[in-house]
Amino acid sequence: MRSVNTLGVAILLAAGSSSLLAQANSPGGANMAPPAAKTSPRASKTTAKPKAKAAARKPVETSAPAADAQAPADADKSARRDPFESLVNRQKDNNAGKNLPPGKAGLQVSTLRLDGIVKSSNGMIAVVSNPQARTYFLREGDQLYDGRVEKIAMDGVSFHELGKDAFGKPVERQVNKRIYASAGEQQ
Repeated sequence: MRSVNTLGVAILLAAGSSSLLAQANSPGGANMAPPAAKTSPRASKTTAKPKAKAAARKPVETSAPAADAQAPADADKSARRDPFESLVNRQKDNNAGKNLPPGKAGLQVSTLRLDGIVKSSNGMIAVVSNPQARTYFLREGDQLYDGRVEKIAMDGVSFHELGKDAFGKPVERQVNKRIYASAGEQQ
């Protein structure tokens, strides 16, 4: 009886060790430990069956080297869109990187900062700056990249902005920028 049990355990160990060796030699199984050394028949009886079952459950991996597998993953990562990134903001970012014309014609209403207003003999002049901290002097009727200056008053400037919504439909809106912003108003 003992020899039959020993023979059965030996067969299970042989089958399990060949699959363990295949996993240990494969690139994915580098962390696998080598098969256990021969132990007494009693000890192998209690531990051999779970190991053989566990080895039978795991498939043997045969794949290309890790360097080849990593290159397509990087390319795939850049091709996929971040699901948490807004598609509307992405469109605005594309416009920000565009080459804008020099001077007043390249100013965007959404990026302007109103620094001051000057009353002159020829009318009102608005002093504005762009994100690069360049200063410009605007008068009523001046054409900008995405709109025009409508009215300049002592407390602020009114712009007529032309843009597109998220679906590409043209949108016109009135934008007021004030020197001293009220509570909750953007500058």
